[in-house]
Amino acid sequence: MKYNFDEIIDRKSTFAEKHAKLKELYGSSELIPLWVADMDFKVAQPIIDAMKDRIENGIFGYTMRPDSYFDDVCEFQKKRKNWNIDKKLMSSCLGVMPSICMIIQKLTNPGDKVIIQTPVYRPFFNAVKQASRELLESPLKEVDGRYYMNYEDLEEKAKQGAKYLILCSPHNPVGRVWSFDELKKLGDICLKYGIKVISDEIHSDLILWGNKHTPFASISEQLREITISCISATKTFNLAGLQSSIVIFPNEELKHQFDQMWDKLHVEGNNCMSIAAIQAAFRHGEEWLEQLLKYIEENVNFVKNYFDKYIPKIKVERPEGTYLMWLDCRQLGLNGGQLTRFMTSKAGVAMSSGTYFGSNGEGFMRMNVACPRAILEKALEQIRIAVSEL
Repeated sequence: MKYNFDEIIDRKSTFAEKHAKLKELYGSSELIPLWVADMDFKVAQPIIDAMKDRIENGIFGYTMRPDSYFDDVCEFQKKRKNWNIDKKLMSSCLGVMPSICMIIQKLTNPGDKVIIQTPVYRPFFNAVKQASRELLESPLKEVDGRYYMNYEDLEEKAKQGAKYLILCSPHNPVGRVWSFDELKKLGDICLKYGIKVISDEIHSDLILWGNKHTPFASISEQLREITISCISATKTFNLAGLQSSIVIFPNEELKHQFDQMWDKLHVEGNNCMSIAAIQAAFRHGEEWLEQLLKYIEENVNFVKNYFDKYIPKIKVERPEGTYLMWLDCRQLGLNGGQLTRFMTSKAGVAMSSGTYFGSNGEGFMRMNVACPRAILEKALEQIRIAVSEL
């Protein structure tokens, strides 16, 4: 069927975070919210139908996860990425970030050093620091608006005795889809210095322009043995409110340790609605997904062309993956706090401040373009007017 991604749907009445927290975080509830990384699109019809069928049953008691759940995950990963996964090494969790936090808590020791590559998703910082582990930041290299891994710096951090590296692949916020060769070179460093990898691949199905996502654990058997992969249907199919993810371990011992920690917290099974939704997504959601990716590409082009033509002081590159655009606002001459206040008070648009992703995000903003184009048109026009009056 043909999906209408131009449809504007009221989310305020559903307590959507991007609306509900505007006043608290940005000072006004009337801003255009382009900050939280979820989509303003209705999900695939087979997902809605599956959830309606589940609701019609009328009973929402304790629910076991069927064996077919992980079968569907494996089949989807094999089809989309040619990634063969042993379902015996998979666990379900409440989300990618709860998984990463639990992995760090359970599989590292206080004082252990963990590498992240900045600018990067802020909860990575928190997951390490709140666990009393030592954070080692390896800044990405920026060359003409495009970002690259800094292998020299990574090796220097590795020499400091790092135990783990949290990989963001594809990368949030800069939109890189790391190539096989880039990931292989990173893997060589990790193997050389005995570093294990937590690979956050939540955006791995949101790949644009014919780029190819390479699961880090699929590169070689050696890298599979040191990698814990975190994936989810919730980012791909706009189901984040169902709070579900999948963790793929290199061996049964690590999986057992992870599962044991959740058992101690009496966190068992899946939300009963998430089982229906996620199985429908993996089985029947590809038609929607392919149309979504095309629409996101068109949105990216629209935003890129608008900035180039009407707001050239703000530089933007097309992301290779995700629906997030990294805006270089440094020519505006505003620091992090000033830039955020300018965008909210003058332009009426709420975006994520670059400093949220690390100190090397100063002067940048992250824009979520997974929304109807009419919303982007309004936001961009407001930004254009505000910049012209700056």
